[in-house]
Amino acid sequence: MPAYWIARAKINDPVEYKRYTDRVPAIIAQHGGKVLARGGRYRIMEGPETFHRFIVIEFPTMEAAIGCFESDAYREAAAFRRAGAGIVENVIVEGGDATPR
Repeated sequence: MPAYWIARAKINDPVEYKRYTDRVPAIIAQHGGKVLARGGRYRIMEGPETFHRFIVIEFPTMEAAIGCFESDAYREAAAFRRAGAGIVENVIVEGGDATPR
């Protein structure tokens, strides 16, 4: 079952943040991920306007998505962002409707 990595980001230092974003697409591809939305137009319909960049990545499985996030290559790339270049909330959610009926 597919899984989706959803991220909301606020960029504080565009130059340093780009050092992160330049590396991530290849890492995602190595784990079978496909970017569905990354940094395009958006409209906040409800809630705080804390973030201004939104990313949705599809992976073939939850395990592949978690493997990507926990990989050494991703940690190395994320170090640029985590050093203050940006603030990001990351969530990985399995596809499908798991709501009991």
